[in-house]
Amino acid sequence: MKLIVQIPCLNEEDTLPATVKDIPREVPGIDKVEILIIDDGSTDRTVKVARELGVDHIVKFPKNRGLGYAFKAGFDACLKLGADIIINTDGDNQYYGPDIEVLVKPILEHRAHIVIGDRQTGAIGHFSFMKRFLQNFGSKMISRLAHIDVPDVASGFRAYSREAALHLSMFTDFDHTAEHVVQAGQDRLAVEIVPIRTNPKTRESRLFKNVGEFVFKSGMISMRTYARYNALRIFSAFGSMAFGLGFILGLRFVYIFFAMPDESALHVQSLILAAILLLAGFQMFLTGIVADLIATNRALLEDVSTRVRRLELKDRETE
Repeated sequence: MKLIVQIPCLNEEDTLPATVKDIPREVPGIDKVEILIIDDGSTDRTVKVARELGVDHIVKFPKNRGLGYAFKAGFDACLKLGADIIINTDGDNQYYGPDIEVLVKPILEHRAHIVIGDRQTGAIGHFSFMKRFLQNFGSKMISRLAHIDVPDVASGFRAYSREAALHLSMFTDFDHTAEHVVQAGQDRLAVEIVPIRTNPKTRESRLFKNVGEFVFKSGMISMRTYARYNALRIFSAFGSMAFGLGFILGLRFVYIFFAMPDESALHVQSLILAAILLLAGFQMFLTGIVADLIATNRALLEDVSTRVRRLELKDRETE
């Protein structure tokens, strides 16, 4: 059983030593633990420091591409290196390394495909009241979209089984946390939440300027991911509202036309609006059907992609 801990990095020469040293090299139930660094276009000594620390593997981008691309590259590299379990952690030493044992346990016991570490943000001292509120609000909203209860959606300390890593996809360059929660929920992967500890804060986040920006971007990513699975439902809901309102306005005009014919000319505008709403509602429904067909094709392509990746990895193992 092979575990690879991947660490996306952007100018982490100061915090990387503590992060790497905090990662245990022996974990119960794991035969081998390796560390993979994804250098996302760092301009400092991150790569040199990683080599000095003796990390096992380094993936390097010539320029910054974003956390989403770094995460995806890390997944691909880990799978090619034969990882059975992939742990993702941050390069700022935010997460307590020895809790890796807690993360991998549900996967080793075949209870989960993905294990998410819950930082219990309400108890983190350096989190402001607003940050705690937004974290909690965002987690609840994304949990509703995913149909699973994840109290700390923004947590980047996660464990993925090989099957989950083969199945999940990335469509954003911003952050993977919200996207993977919604995907896992919609695809009915087994997700387990475990409490984890955190280390003292070393620096401000470089991923976003403030929590509001993070919540907004994560919310948009979650909505896009949800829409990929439920396009017909979304378009049908909005189409039904538009069609229903247009139908009511149309009935109102018919009533006025027969009950008060002298005043009907004064309400032609409502008839025009009713016609527009009826057409818009019908168009939205048709668009939903097309979007649903596209989503079906996407699901087939994802299945094909997963099978191709399995074959590629199998061929690599037999070489």
